[in-house]
Amino acid sequence: MTQIFGLTIDSFGRCVHYHSAVDIVANKCYSCKKYYACFSCHNELENHSFEPWPIEKKTMDKVVLCGACQHEMTYFDYQSSEKCRQCQQPFNLNCMKHHAIYFSEKN
Repeated sequence: MTQIFGLTIDSFGRCVHYHSAVDIVANKCYSCKKYYACFSCHNELENHSFEPWPIEKKTMDKVVLCGACQHEMTYFDYQSSEKCRQCQQPFNLNCMKHHAIYFSEKN
């Protein structure tokens, strides 16, 4: 089982900052390579700020984790679906508001 770090409140990786039924996605920090429930948890627990994952056109890095089933996804898998492809749990569509925090676009 892949560990989700943060100030979590349940087994799906929901944290004290984001804990609705659809807040089940953990993102990997580029600097420390750990999955965190959210950037706020990361920044409270680490000695560096959350560094977004650089996304290139053909990257196949696994950088997103479904907290419900532990399925690791590429950025492109995650962005192309509103739910986990493995367990069908829906994702929080409002997470797109934090896109620039978790991912940096490279051409």
